Amino acid sequence: MTGSRPDGTRPVPSRVHPERRRRHTLYFLEHAARQRPVHLDTDIDMTRIEAHRAGARATGLRYSVVTYLLHATGRVLHRHPEANAALVPARLFGLRGPRTVRFAEVTAKLALDRTVGGERTVLSALLPALESAGLDDIQQRVDRYRGPGTEELPEFRGVRLLGRLPVPLGRLAFAAALRDPRRRPEIFGTVAVSSLGHRPVDGFHSSGGTAVTLNAGRVADRPVVRDGQLAVAPVMRLGLTFDHRVIDGATAADVLGDLKDALEGFDDGAEEDGTQLLARGAGSDLRP
Repeated sequence: MTGSRPDGTRPVPSRVHPERRRRHTLYFLEHAARQRPVHLDTDIDMTRIEAHRAGARATGLRYSVVTYLLHATGRVLHRHPEANAALVPARLFGLRGPRTVRFAEVTAKLALDRTVGGERTVLSALLPALESAGLDDIQQRVDRYRGPGTEELPEFRGVRLLGRLPVPLGRLAFAAALRDPRRRPEIFGTVAVSSLGHRPVDGFHSSGGTAVTLNAGRVADRPVVRDGQLAVAPVMRLGLTFDHRVIDGATAADVLGDLKDALEGFDDGAEEDGTQLLARGAGSDLRP
């Protein structure tokens, strides 16, 4: 007996779909499977950042939430070089034991949801030297990668090539690019940043192939307690995934705590605009 439906019609046959546009993602996942991820998260009171965004919009400027996160990430990881690092592959350290390479600059790998050739896929944009970049500079770079025709930018030539190569050659090319850990910043970045805040996602965790991956959910009004009183504030859930091979939990918790201080104590350096610096210690040097 055939697998016909009750009405006598045959089901539409399944179609095998070649994943050419996502091959780079699949090669990456094979690499990321070697990580030992541990997940942390915290809530960020976004009151000061939302006030700054509103003030900027009134003057014709637009800053995305991820821009503030990138701004804080550059400065915080610069103060935690042990988390701005990568593990040296075992075949290289041999009998000398595990080693890590620490990077002088903070380079974020920003995940982008794009449509390439009619298919939805993820592209990763690199934003170097975040430790000294200002909000305007970061926003301009983010806008460039979120604009039309992103997939045709020269930065993504390697991704396009991986989609055209036969799978065995593509896998070898991907592995060869990562062989020297000192080249990681120009391929993988030194910290991964991803956001699903444009959808009703409160929190999530992913491993971006770096020692630290940051995951931002949506900003939503939630109850908070201030000076013993219940209030409503815009809150964002921030997830941090760390590779336990590179850093330990205490260091990761310090990074997450400093990010919370930096974002909640945001200061743009201006006076009398509602974003003056809070006395929160870790955020004291966070100026664009």
